Amino acid sequence: MSMQHQGNARPVYSTEDGKMCPGCGRAQADCGCKTKTATPAGDGIVRVGRETKGRKGKGVSIISGLPLEGQELAGLAKRLKNKCGSGGTVKNGVIEIQGDHRNLLVEELKKEGFTVKRSGG
Repeated sequence: MSMQHQGNARPVYSTEDGKMCPGCGRAQADCGCKTKTATPAGDGIVRVGRETKGRKGKGVSIISGLPLEGQELAGLAKRLKNKCGSGGTVKNGVIEIQGDHRNLLVEELKKEGFTVKRSGG
């Protein structure tokens, strides 16, 4: 059997361009598909909670439900981490800030114009 394109088969890698986008078939560097992502669906309420799962008992403040993504989300996370004087990260559209800073985070997010609720205990 020959290795020619059959049916809907497409190249996934090119020695000239590198990885290929599965959506449009162009090189990933030239792909326009990644800019078309929609904002996460939600109820418009930002929730601030605390979580210790998988962290050996260390608590982190969790901010979820933000209608932001990409650089906007990373920028907000950076401002909030600086305000709290703490480290943190962004994972799957959720901001995690080390330590229990729920009250401060609720006030700061309200100043940013978000509708905020404190979740959990």
